[in-house]
Amino acid sequence: MNLTLANDLISAALSYRQSHDLKPLTIAVIDAGGHLVALQREDGTSNLRASIAQGKAKGAVAMGLGSRALYNRAQEQPYFISAMNALNDGALVPVPGGVLIKQDGVLIGAIGITGDSSDNDEICAVAAIEEFGLTAETG
Repeated sequence: MNLTLANDLISAALSYRQSHDLKPLTIAVIDAGGHLVALQREDGTSNLRASIAQGKAKGAVAMGLGSRALYNRAQEQPYFISAMNALNDGALVPVPGGVLIKQDGVLIGAIGITGDSSDNDEICAVAAIEEFGLTAETG
């Protein structure tokens, strides 16, 4: 993951959002090590959205699962996800919208999106990732 790709992914997600008339988004892209590469927040989003977007992406990379899988796991094992969130300094957001990004089967990072419904956030992420011929893993 590099800055150019991260910004391209954000632009693609925002274009998808606009063409589908979704709510304003905040988008974070991180590398495979969980480090923030790029973040953009559209006008009209709340001040907590940057942390939510990063929590979706960082949680996905930290657990090796898209945040939809983390959401499902939270339903089945809430104490486990609560413990993982504590170990991750509260930065694990287990709802759809955090999507792993793979290139040729290798994890290169994740994108976290928030602002619309969690399902729509995830749809924007997948659309952006696939636009660049990369593999999206939602869980």
